[in-house]
Amino acid sequence: MKIATWNINGVKARIDNLTQWLKDSDPDIVCLQEIKTIDEGFPRLEIEALGYHVETHGQKGFNGVAILSKTSPSEVNRGLPGDALDEQSRFLEAVFTLPNTRILRVCCIYLPNGNPVETEKYPYKLAWMERLRSFAAERLAYEEMLVLAGDYNVIPEPHDCFDPKVWENDALFLPQTREAFRRLENLGLTDAVRATTDATRLYSFWDYQAGAWPKNNGIRIDHLLLSPEAADRMTSAAIEKHVRAWEKPSDHVPVIAYFDLRPDIRSP
Repeated sequence: MKIATWNINGVKARIDNLTQWLKDSDPDIVCLQEIKTIDEGFPRLEIEALGYHVETHGQKGFNGVAILSKTSPSEVNRGLPGDALDEQSRFLEAVFTLPNTRILRVCCIYLPNGNPVETEKYPYKLAWMERLRSFAAERLAYEEMLVLAGDYNVIPEPHDCFDPKVWENDALFLPQTREAFRRLENLGLTDAVRATTDATRLYSFWDYQAGAWPKNNGIRIDHLLLSPEAADRMTSAAIEKHVRAWEKPSDHVPVIAYFDLRPDIRSP
């Protein structure tokens, strides 16, 4: 099984790229962020024509998440628990029952950016991360395959950006942000990409400005965090960087992981 996350930066603007990528990459489950549309405006017919089921949690003009899957989920939950007043569409959970009755939970995450730091946006980011940690702790207790996939707006380590000095005062790289991310990981989650490589200059986002893409001045902020049960099944992970070179691209590219779901040899 191939699971991917991609901040599409406007699904209507990138629909041609999205459908082409779905044909080329052939993922089984896709988590999309920043769809920037209400549910009714999502171009589901184009996606469904390729054999995907569509679940959305949209919002007019900005934010919004979606999960595309080759099989229909048995359960769908919208919104991150913990704050009934939070109206931003940033979280979507889908539960899949696999053929061997194994449960797979996939959560699509669009974590707040947090900038400017001196505004209310940064406390909101940190509070959202704490809510995510509480949610993850609860789900991990189920001891199921769990994939928390999305745009985290977090640069975990200095080697995950082209120049730490450029980002040292940014909400994506502040010590409090990275500490909150480590607390989340320390629940027992595995960063899919970093579990497979220690390579530097490995990024998932390049700004549209200042020649960031041709210079490879990027940052790694799109992550798949895996429960132990999911990490045990992962066989590889990668960043599909070539998509950034397409015409009219998103500033993010897909991050993917493969999982071997075959029954254990020891199973009867």
